Amino acid sequence: MPQLAMEMEATARVLKLLGDPTRLTILAILHKRECCVCELMEVFSSSQPAISQHLRKLKDAGLLQEERRGQWVYYSLRPQSEYYSLLQTILSYVPDQDENIRKIEEANPASRCGC
Repeated sequence: MPQLAMEMEATARVLKLLGDPTRLTILAILHKRECCVCELMEVFSSSQPAISQHLRKLKDAGLLQEERRGQWVYYSLRPQSEYYSLLQTILSYVPDQDENIRKIEEANPASRCGC
């Protein structure tokens, strides 16, 4: 497969990942602050395994980085990603996530789960 076609396929895969509202919301939140899974669970009516699966897909695409702190993993955007500029452009069109971030901070799930 020619190089240009491979690049087009890779970009299409990333855009497909971003087509999911949950993943797009996760990225928008992580654009503002790092989070662990238990914090993201405050925003979505999804299980921990479901949120973890979304995070894994985004990480596998190279869009996220993780930092282990004890037994907990914190996720943030990966500025070194070849798609970081594209991601920033797309996120500039996504609604503000201040309300979701406020939910996380008010619920303070880190105090319950120990992260």
